[in-house]
Amino acid sequence: MILRSIARFVLWISGWKLSDEAVPMPDKAVIIGAPHTSNWDFIFFLAFKWQGGLKVRFMGKKALFRLPLGWFMRGVGGIPIDRTSSHNIVDQMSKAFIDNEKLLLVVAPSATRSRRDYWKSGFYHIALAADVPVYLAWIDYETKTGCFGTPIRLTGDPKVDMGRIRDHYSDKRGRRPEKESIIRLRLEDKPNE
Repeated sequence: MILRSIARFVLWISGWKLSDEAVPMPDKAVIIGAPHTSNWDFIFFLAFKWQGGLKVRFMGKKALFRLPLGWFMRGVGGIPIDRTSSHNIVDQMSKAFIDNEKLLLVVAPSATRSRRDYWKSGFYHIALAADVPVYLAWIDYETKTGCFGTPIRLTGDPKVDMGRIRDHYSDKRGRRPEKESIIRLRLEDKPNE
């Protein structure tokens, strides 16, 4: 109740709102968080999460979980990820979906606040491996609105799936639009087998 009140105050004072497009969340889903261009995105993510009363987890770089912020990051649902080497993150996260009755996992596929030519494909592989829907959550600085998303089921065809995702995010703008990553996976460049 206190966190919901804090969230409402933060959103009210900043002029932001949770979109009317919000839909009920399932017990398990991978949630795309985009566009991601500013540290402010995290503040609004927490406010939307608390206002909606959602128990959402998120992956973050391991460095964010050290002192002095480590206790806070874990407390608000963070899962530390070592991005310096391959640690089978997809397998670990898909196993987490199997091991937990409820898991809503937010992934920022750009994996950075800077412009990239491709999104990271972890969210795609995790959702397919765990057989869970993907929710297209967004934050739009032009309208000062955010939403936990529209659900889609991945087909396993990256070109088809990413086309739907690109269409969804085409009118959403980050705080720094020039830093928005291109909504594309390297998987789309591979010929169909």
